[in-house]
Amino acid sequence: MIAVIGGIVYFFGNQLSDLWADWPLLKEKANVSYHELQKWISHTFGINSQKQLSYLNDSTEKALATSAAIVATTLSTLSSTLLFLGFTLLFTFFILNYRRVLFTFLTSVFSEEHKEKVAEIVSQIQYIIKKYIIGLFLQMLIVTVLMITVLSLLGVKYAVLLGLVAGIFNVVPYLGIFFALLVSCLITFATAGAGKVLLVLIAYVGVHAIDGNVLMPLVVGSKVKINALFAFIGIVVGEMIWGISGMFLCIPYLAILKIIFDRVDSLKPWGLLMGEEHKPDKKKRVYRITKKIKLEEKD
Repeated sequence: MIAVIGGIVYFFGNQLSDLWADWPLLKEKANVSYHELQKWISHTFGINSQKQLSYLNDSTEKALATSAAIVATTLSTLSSTLLFLGFTLLFTFFILNYRRVLFTFLTSVFSEEHKEKVAEIVSQIQYIIKKYIIGLFLQMLIVTVLMITVLSLLGVKYAVLLGLVAGIFNVVPYLGIFFALLVSCLITFATAGAGKVLLVLIAYVGVHAIDGNVLMPLVVGSKVKINALFAFIGIVVGEMIWGISGMFLCIPYLAILKIIFDRVDSLKPWGLLMGEEHKPDKKKRVYRITKKIKLEEKD
């Protein structure tokens, strides 16, 4: 894990240094776009350039008044992310090292009549979360490779960097892919112009559709499927409690809760509420690649 994180950080550092070298190009593109926007507003709404500059200056003064808070928030987010990575390594080591102690505690804290049920729940959580994490990393890898391939074919500069950003942020359900799209569109606009931005947008929509309808069912599976409503609630609550880290971890936590709810009789209604609508007649989807190789949707 240390080697992988170190490699990603080193790669991002190199790519960002190259991106910084293109900063004058970004400023030039922004300047051209600004003047074109001025002309369009003047022609469409009859507002001359002086009035536009007056409005812009007023907005700039208000933005500068809150710039200190924005910088403080940015630094706080960056430091919390770095702390999250560091503590993740420590927590992973300690939890793996003391896993038998934790299991013994969980089975001992309940009365004798519930020990078998607790052992079953712990075993099921261990199995499903392991499968979920492996599937999630495979999904991230496939999305990264797809995005790098598509962006490279489109001739987008920094295709590897943007593909890696898309794959990593895709771990955050629903919201991550849109953040990656925004970053990709801005960099593409600065380096290739507005025409290629539309192609990048179409590429992201296509890859996201493949990810949601093919990769997620086949690779990650649906043993513990959380409906979209509770996924959004989990993302919001996770962000409020633990920032960006909480957004990444909300789905595994919800999955653990659903496993517990589904196996405790008094809590089963909550498990039903968190899950998808049951469709008993739904058949598994099968994608045949060759005569001997086929991909079948997981349970």
